[in-house]
Amino acid sequence: MRTTPASAHVAAPASLIDSPQAAWRLLTTLGLVVLGNSSMYVVSVVLPAVQAEFGVGRADASLPYTLMMVCLGLGGLWTGRMADRHGLMPVLCVGAVAVCGGFVWAGLSSSIWIFGLAHGLMGLIGSSATFAPLMADTALWWNKRRGIAVAICASGNYIAGALWPPIVQHGIEAIGWRQTYVLMGLVCGAGMLLLALRMRQRAPMVLMDVAAAAVPASSSPSAGGAALRASASTATASAPLVPLALDRSRPFGLRPLHAQLLLCVAGVACCVAMAMPQVHIVAYCTDLGFGAARGAEMLSLMLACGIVSRLVSGVICDRIGGVRTLLLGSALQGVGLALFLPFDGLVPLYVISAMFGLFQGGIVPAYAIIIREYFAPQEAGARVGAVIMATLIGMALGGWMSGWIFDVTGSYQAAFINGMGWNLLNLSIMGWLYWRVRRQGAVVGREQPSAG
Repeated sequence: MRTTPASAHVAAPASLIDSPQAAWRLLTTLGLVVLGNSSMYVVSVVLPAVQAEFGVGRADASLPYTLMMVCLGLGGLWTGRMADRHGLMPVLCVGAVAVCGGFVWAGLSSSIWIFGLAHGLMGLIGSSATFAPLMADTALWWNKRRGIAVAICASGNYIAGALWPPIVQHGIEAIGWRQTYVLMGLVCGAGMLLLALRMRQRAPMVLMDVAAAAVPASSSPSAGGAALRASASTATASAPLVPLALDRSRPFGLRPLHAQLLLCVAGVACCVAMAMPQVHIVAYCTDLGFGAARGAEMLSLMLACGIVSRLVSGVICDRIGGVRTLLLGSALQGVGLALFLPFDGLVPLYVISAMFGLFQGGIVPAYAIIIREYFAPQEAGARVGAVIMATLIGMALGGWMSGWIFDVTGSYQAAFINGMGWNLLNLSIMGWLYWRVRRQGAVVGREQPSAG
């Protein structure tokens, strides 16, 4: 019987890394993120109209966003694990149905609680399928340009934020928010379903790890055992200027669970701070007398600048690594929040919104890069899902907390200060992890293959 050399099993997956197929897959992924994450920003635009129609306070009107983000985070754990186990396509198809159903259900809701539950459904099963699993998958298709590839994937989230708010605001003024929601569900659900059919292929890094694990260490080089391990090593080594932990069984010199928990706390903290402007800028502008349309424009501008920030941060990440990129973004985000305190004029708010988008856009994608750099690749989906869950819980907590502070104080000034405090917590955690990386002598630059 003719046997196939073991090295042949890895040749095909290895050839897919950084390939034209990876680029086309990235483009499909971008479209899925734009459609699947639309609800994250649409709900902020309809907040004033929903508050008026249901006769509730600002904190209660913020609860649907909070519920959606919490469910999105929890759903990311499930969708990440399901994608690791079964591939992306089934997860994305289920997500498409949930996004469509959630929008339609919200458009037909009769109370703020039903409206909130509909957004919870979109987050738990719908949007969660197009966030953490897709970022984890993208990181496993690229090496030389891993940072910019993940940044492009994550930019779909902000493209959604730049694209949908003005469209939805126009729909609210023309046909009402309920009819606009129904149309959003049909468009986004159908688009996601069509794009999901192009996502059958498993990530090459996962296939390589599975193939390498199936070859005994004692296999002769001619049989392919050494070739498999060398191919995986070369693929990892080809990533330029990425800090790589010497021992991925002890990321940052910590037990994996402890390192994961610290990243999750950091994710909550940075996104509590991030949520204040993103969730409440429309309501803030309405309170200042500028109108909801101006607020929607500022949100769109903020997130459009976030796209630029994510792409630039991806390039920076390829050069200095995920931890330092996250530290830089977090420090700049704190500066952006501080600028909202002394300025509340129309033109300054446009400028500060743009600056805030430029400052913070690269923070969340950096977590996916950090996971890829310091943890085992076969666990990427679940671990990225856990960290993204933490960031979304932070967004949910920050959105609700800012509304509650406004109801208590009658002003958003204290909410901005609250965000700055949470941002400082994020800086402290990431600064400590970076200190540990330096202390344990993590390699900065190209990882050298073992001489043995």
